[in-house]
Amino acid sequence: MSRRRAAVFPLRPTVRHARNLAEALRTETIGGIVMLAATVVALLWANSPWKADYTAFTEWEFGPSWFHLTVAHFASDGLLAVFFFIAGLELREELAHGELKRLSDALLPVLAAVGGVIMPALIYLAVSAGVDDAGHGWAIPTATDIAFALAVLAITFSNCPPALRAFLLTLAVVDDLIAITIIALFYSTDLRFGLLAVAAALVVLYGLLQRRGVRSPWIYAPIGIAAWAFTYKSGIHATVAGVALGLLTSPAPDDSPDELRSNAEYADHVLRPFSAGICVPLFALVSAGVALSPSLLGEVFRDRIALGVILGLIVGKFMGVLAGAYVAVRLGFARLGDGLHWRDLAAVAMLAGVGFTVSLLIGDLAYEGTEHSERVTTAVLIASLVASLVATVAFRFRVRVHAQEGKESHDDL
Repeated sequence: MSRRRAAVFPLRPTVRHARNLAEALRTETIGGIVMLAATVVALLWANSPWKADYTAFTEWEFGPSWFHLTVAHFASDGLLAVFFFIAGLELREELAHGELKRLSDALLPVLAAVGGVIMPALIYLAVSAGVDDAGHGWAIPTATDIAFALAVLAITFSNCPPALRAFLLTLAVVDDLIAITIIALFYSTDLRFGLLAVAAALVVLYGLLQRRGVRSPWIYAPIGIAAWAFTYKSGIHATVAGVALGLLTSPAPDDSPDELRSNAEYADHVLRPFSAGICVPLFALVSAGVALSPSLLGEVFRDRIALGVILGLIVGKFMGVLAGAYVAVRLGFARLGDGLHWRDLAAVAMLAGVGFTVSLLIGDLAYEGTEHSERVTTAVLIASLVASLVATVAFRFRVRVHAQEGKESHDDL
C-alpha cells in the first residue's frame, strides 16, 4: 500500500489569485502602518493633559437612543464588522482559489494556526489559575493581527521569500476564523432569538442573491447593514455577521484575466482600503488609549491575568505555531517548499505574538468595566511590542543570511 505523498507548501497560486493577493498585501501593510500611528496617537492623547477629552470621545453616544451606541462600541461592533467581512472574503478566496482549496495541501499553516491558538490558551490558564474571573480571558492571547504583522514584515524583511509571506497570510486567515468562532461561542450574552432569526434570514437572503449572480452593491449594502444591526441587538457579537456575509460573497469562478471582477473581488477592492485605512486604525485609536503610569505597569506584572496574556502571546504563540508546523512535517502531512526554512518559520512564529486588534477586542468583551480592563489592554500592547521587536531582530538576521546565500549562489554561476 503506497504512502500518501506529503503536500508541499506553498501551492502555486493562479495568476488571478496571485494578483489579488499582492493587492491585498500592499493595502494591509499600509493599513498596519496607519494603525501603528493611531495607536501612538491614542497613547499620547490618553497620557496628556487632554485625557478627559479622550475619555469623553470614546464614551460619546450617537444615533437613535434605543440603539445605545457609543464611539467605542461602534468601533468594536461596527467598524470591526467590516474588518471581519474582509476576513470572510479572504477565507472564501483561499477556499476557492488559494492555499485552502485542498485542506490536505494546506496542513502546514492550518496546524500551525491551531497550535498557535491552543498553546497560548494553555499558558494563560496555567499562569492565571486560581484567580477570580481568569476563565473569561483565556482567548485573549490566541489571536494574530495580520495588518500589524504584515507591516512589521514589510519594514524589516521587504524581500522575504513569497512562500514565507503566504505562510503568514494563510496562518492569519485560519487564526481569524478560529477567533470569530470563539467570539460567537464564548462571548455572546443575553441572546434574543427573535432578532437573531431575523439576522439569520437576512444573511441567507444575501447568500441566495449571491448564488443567483446579482451584482448591484445597492442591493447588498442595505441587507448587510440590516443583518449587522439585528445581529448587534440579538446579543451575538456583530462581527459574526461580517464574517458570515464575507464567506457568502461570490468569488471569481476561474483565472480568466479578462473576466469582470467577481462580487468578492469588487467588495475587497472597495472595502479593504476602508477597513485597513479607517476601520482598524479608528478601533486602535479608541481601544489603545490607556493612561500609562509606573503604578499601572506594576499592576500589570503583579496581575496574573495580565501576565498570562503577555506570556501567552510572546511564548505561547511562538511555541504553538512552531510546534504545529513541526507536527505537520514530522507526521508527513506537509513538507517545506522552496523558500521556506525553519529559522524563517521561527521568526514568523514570534511575529504571530502580535495580537493587537482581535486580542484587544476579546479583552474588551471579557473584562470591560472591571479592574482588569486597563491591565489587559496594557498587557496586549506590551506583548505585541515585544513580539514585534524580537521578530524584527530575527528578520534582520535572516535578511543577512539570505543575502549571503544569494551572493554565494551568484558566485557559483
